[in-house]
Amino acid sequence: MAGMDIDALTRFQMHGQDIPTLLAHWADRKPGHLALVWEPRSGDRQEWTYAKLVDKVARLASGLVQRGIAIGDKVLIHADNCPEMVFAWLACATIGAVGVTTNTRSVLDEVEYFVTKSQCVAAITQPQYATLVQSAGSSLKWIAVTDDNGGEAATNDELEHGLESFSAMYGHSASWTGRIPDPMLPFGIMFTSGTTNRPKAVVHTHANAIWASRCGPRNIDLGPDDRYLIYLPCFHVNAQSWSFFSVFGAGATAVLMPKWSTSRFWDVVNRNGITHISLMPFCMGTLGDPNRPAAPTLRVGVFGLILPNLDRMFGIDVIAAYGMTELVTHAITGKPNEMLPMRSMGHVAPGYEIAVVNKETGVLCAEGETGELWMRATRGVQIFLEYYDNPEANESSFEDGWFKTGDMVMMGAGGNVFYQERDKDLLKVGGENVSAKEVEELAATVAGVGQVAVVGKHHEWLDQVVVAFVIKAPNAPADAELEQAVISACAAKLADFKVPRAVYFVDEFPLGTLDKLLKNKLRETADAMPAV
Repeated sequence: MAGMDIDALTRFQMHGQDIPTLLAHWADRKPGHLALVWEPRSGDRQEWTYAKLVDKVARLASGLVQRGIAIGDKVLIHADNCPEMVFAWLACATIGAVGVTTNTRSVLDEVEYFVTKSQCVAAITQPQYATLVQSAGSSLKWIAVTDDNGGEAATNDELEHGLESFSAMYGHSASWTGRIPDPMLPFGIMFTSGTTNRPKAVVHTHANAIWASRCGPRNIDLGPDDRYLIYLPCFHVNAQSWSFFSVFGAGATAVLMPKWSTSRFWDVVNRNGITHISLMPFCMGTLGDPNRPAAPTLRVGVFGLILPNLDRMFGIDVIAAYGMTELVTHAITGKPNEMLPMRSMGHVAPGYEIAVVNKETGVLCAEGETGELWMRATRGVQIFLEYYDNPEANESSFEDGWFKTGDMVMMGAGGNVFYQERDKDLLKVGGENVSAKEVEELAATVAGVGQVAVVGKHHEWLDQVVVAFVIKAPNAPADAELEQAVISACAAKLADFKVPRAVYFVDEFPLGTLDKLLKNKLRETADAMPAV
């Protein structure tokens, strides 16, 4: 193997495979099998077989090419869950372009950043976001807008955008002649918050998608006749790699909802014979309701920990699965039938290597010690390719091929991994990542704020919400006025889940050795405050 081209060898692992060949495989072998079902809140339920899905995507791919989209071009896809978002995402991948899927709760400043950072050339969105995207994307060549808002009728004002209609973008599937598969070609960018002040653009390749399609079904016991309900937003890795590519890997069926709905959940589950769902804290009450309807087909929920009490409460197998956008799919897993310890995340999944590292000394932690979780695998295959246009983040996030996750874990007996805590400058708000530093830097610009520290306050359903502690500057306004100023400044620049729910005023911050800010003490103080 001496002198072997490493890039060529990496490509060879997924030779001849990419997203369009994966879809074409099932369209050829199972053309009449349902690939995608759309369950809108109102309006008609819709279905696409694998044959119809591939035809639909090929027609849109042809239309994108006719509008100048080429291999490597970035296309902003700023939309809530809807079939058009899925078609656009897959059509970009089909022609070799990159779908940049972004959080629709973002405000103008954030969308401008997404467009410029990823160098988007065009955009696809919904009527409710058309004005926002138009304002944020002055450099875009064109913007196409869907006919409605994920099944909901657009208002007259929303329809007066003067932009191209998404429905007019379709060409003829026969005119798309295809391309040579390149597994290492980027197909998607998702933005994820770290402890830095701006979200990082995580690049996934076609090989990443193929990896997820191979391992995902095995990790969660998903077969060809199963149906996965996807209600989490399609700009998240859970919906993309964990769910859609698990489905496409098994030749199964994805059932897509606009968003989580307690009132509609059981009807959708039973009407579609749902077998698999992703579990989030906010859906636990619905699943655990002792008066819930019978759902005989529902058998698997994908969650973060081994919790046998959830299995019993929900009447399904709760499969532990740890991952993050950068790790593509389930990198640590555990199943109920493995009888692993309570609250374990399971064992490291095949294809990944694991290390638990003392952040101060850089050495491996002994069993029972808490350290930072590092993971190693082939970039662009098992883990993401890179942070786009961010050499500093790429350099700081990797060490000797190891990716530093920022999560704190403990290696227990028998190789069981136990989650301890997240790097507390990264908050988890209802499944959304929030950089404390990003909020702090914005809050610090408000007149009257001397010093600011942002932490997560425990929340019953969202896990955490953002709160800020402020030391006032001289001549600062009254507490209530300054609190409102901080919240308003953040609301103007940040997505709503990043905005502080409360501002607490203190005379000084708790400090430890070498004057290190003790955010754990601030979190304790926040948790002792009334609910927000």
